[in-house]
Amino acid sequence: MSSFATYPSLLDRTVLITGGASGIGESFVAHFAAQGAKVAFLDIAEDAGTALAARLADSRHAPLFIRCDLTDVDALRDAVARVRDAFGPVGVLVNNAANDVRHEIADTSVDDFDRSIATNLRHQYFATQAVMPDMRLAGEGSIICLGSTGWMKKNAGYPMYATAKAAIVGFVYGMARELGHDRIRINCLVPGWVITDKQRELWLDDEGEAEIRRVQCLPGHLMPEDLARMALFLAADDSRMCTGQNFIVDGGWV
Repeated sequence: MSSFATYPSLLDRTVLITGGASGIGESFVAHFAAQGAKVAFLDIAEDAGTALAARLADSRHAPLFIRCDLTDVDALRDAVARVRDAFGPVGVLVNNAANDVRHEIADTSVDDFDRSIATNLRHQYFATQAVMPDMRLAGEGSIICLGSTGWMKKNAGYPMYATAKAAIVGFVYGMARELGHDRIRINCLVPGWVITDKQRELWLDDEGEAEIRRVQCLPGHLMPEDLARMALFLAADDSRMCTGQNFIVDGGWV
């Protein structure tokens, strides 16, 4: 039977997760709550977020769900302030929210592009900006930005999403030295094909199963909890000298 790590440094630490109501984000919320962290999460999906917070209410600290449209930067800043008021300074930020809706460049309008960038990239920048004062005052912190192997593999079908996810690596590299002076770590957590409920419903078919068996070194499905466990490590003091890096969790996809 597998057993997994407990991180004492995460106990009572304030963790903010964007896009935490479902999928990989839901697993982040559950795993950080299980470590005894003070978890706040933002999402536009009110019913799912409320249900998740209720399900985890018996944790050491009941998670705080705040409905927030992350494309509204003023609303995002207000949500961060609410988290600070409720739980104290933010020590860990997990920039998770994204939408990999399929699209074609020929059909893309300027509004489509701006909306996609706001959803998949811009909130990571401004959420980071909003928590930096907390971390600088504390003299430490961890920022985890979710990337994707999709653009690395040259996948077709979502050029705006691929553009945003590639840019996240540039953001992480561009901030690592500036934040590092204050012992704030920033890393890119890069998932492979994670089999969430959404993936099962929309895209995982017999052909996809065959591709996983053919090109993934480790057998079986890559699951949200596999990403959550890496996020715990990157948030904990155990990773104190890790910054400006890509941590790929993809089952050895080749």
